[in-house]
Amino acid sequence: MSARDEVLARVRRAKGSAAAPVPRDYRAAGSRGPGDPVLFAERLRDYRARVRVVPADDLVAAVAAALRERGARLVVAAPGTPPEWAPDATRTPVDVATLERADAVLTACHVAIAETGTIVLDHDAADQGPRALTLVPDYHLVVVRASQVVAGVPDAVAALADVRTQTWISGPSATSDIELERVEGVHGPRTLEVILTT
Repeated sequence: MSARDEVLARVRRAKGSAAAPVPRDYRAAGSRGPGDPVLFAERLRDYRARVRVVPADDLVAAVAAALRERGARLVVAAPGTPPEWAPDATRTPVDVATLERADAVLTACHVAIAETGTIVLDHDAADQGPRALTLVPDYHLVVVRASQVVAGVPDAVAALADVRTQTWISGPSATSDIELERVEGVHGPRTLEVILTT
């Protein structure tokens, strides 16, 4: 008997009874219905993300408006994003120095979670690009289609079954210092803006 087994055996004897039953009725994918885009947008705003909800036909205009209001001149887009989203954006691979100078980065997403306001990127997908693309620039503009919004984490995990390289984003990059003062932009973009198309 190992030391671990001996300690656990002592704990069991001290408790004197059989282990309490553990409920196994975990939530599963599909058990909560479709995702709610309104709830998703609300949770994003809770995380201090900027959110624009627009009809799909207004997507190009919404991207242009977001970049113009940001004053973005050097825009790097994931190579697989549709050219009409940002015709002047750089879509070829760039180095980190270029990403550091970029005013904005533009990507799509793989799935979004209404319950947590989380966006998940698939870095093997051409319209989401390599991980550095979404971590280095200070401003990340993401396009999310309402059909990509799922209800909860189990639904997202199911949707990501074949996705190897992922980034889960819930609002701008943020952490708290020792006095619990929120500090943004430590590990990624300080500003996350989402265009949610309906």
